[in-house]
Amino acid sequence: MEPLQLFWFVLLGVLMAGYGILDGFDLGVGILHLCVRKDLDRRILMNSIGPIWDGNEVWLVVFGGAVFAAFPRAYAAAFSGFYTPFMLLLVALIFRAVSMEFRSKQEMGWWRQAWDTSFFAASTLAAFLFGVAVGNCMLGLPLGPDGDFVRSVPLTHMLRPYPVLVGLFAVATFAMHGAIYLYLKTEGELQQRVHRWMWVTFFVFLTLYVLVSFFTLHDNPAATAKYREHPWAWAVVALNVLAIANIPRAIYTGRPFYAFISSSCTIAAFTFLFGLTLYPNMIVSSERNPEWNLTIAKAASSDKTLAIMTIIAFLGLPFVLSYTATIYWLFRGKVRVDRFSY
Repeated sequence: MEPLQLFWFVLLGVLMAGYGILDGFDLGVGILHLCVRKDLDRRILMNSIGPIWDGNEVWLVVFGGAVFAAFPRAYAAAFSGFYTPFMLLLVALIFRAVSMEFRSKQEMGWWRQAWDTSFFAASTLAAFLFGVAVGNCMLGLPLGPDGDFVRSVPLTHMLRPYPVLVGLFAVATFAMHGAIYLYLKTEGELQQRVHRWMWVTFFVFLTLYVLVSFFTLHDNPAATAKYREHPWAWAVVALNVLAIANIPRAIYTGRPFYAFISSSCTIAAFTFLFGLTLYPNMIVSSERNPEWNLTIAKAASSDKTLAIMTIIAFLGLPFVLSYTATIYWLFRGKVRVDRFSY
């Protein structure tokens, strides 16, 4: 494995973690959207993410583009295997955006209720599909010796118990993350209701976290093997547990911003542990032949391509980070709804 190949594998993890943290609370707001009934409250929820949701999704676009350019064989294999789920994900992301834009264009109750339901369903489906994709990557996909699929994978096969459990876990994680974010952006009676949501979503998250951890360690020997090979990784596990434990502590002591930081660190740790489980592979073959795994070295582009991409990344990343920081600074504080709002 060349240094540039490892660099881009790590950078993909950073992009994935960034997307999970930033668009994670966007999806969480959508998952919780139908928990309020008043039209004004629903507008407040939408406007809490209104100025930033599209910028957050740029991280997903950059992630997909980086996989396409840096690891084209992994990109081709993933889209071949997950074609139907990815198309469903694309539909969910489109309807999520359309729901926000169309909801307040008319004042009829049925119109707004329809788009509210669409916003909730699209956000929940997107979060669930992300988790299902991660669960299937952990179990492996039917790759042959050339890195291509040896047989088609029906959607029902992807919805096996473990990927479904990981999908539900992703929904719970983003719902908790979104509830903490909403507490920072709301006030008054609505904020008090959001405070209850934080506790409910945290305990649902904690239950699913224990179940996913148990079945991962029990059914995926490769996961435990990586910790024997890299004992230092237990430090990340310990930090992850501490971050999770700090969420209820911060909520109880009235420090929601610390709870949000802990929730963000939790998502980043999950991304790191997922990458470590796959390493040094991009996609694991479920045919139980290690030589058929699509490794980082097999899937990577040429060194010259990666070198050019690295230069572009170092030139462009500061602009992306500056833009993101500026937008969050400009739209800080509590949500205010006016006639120009969603």
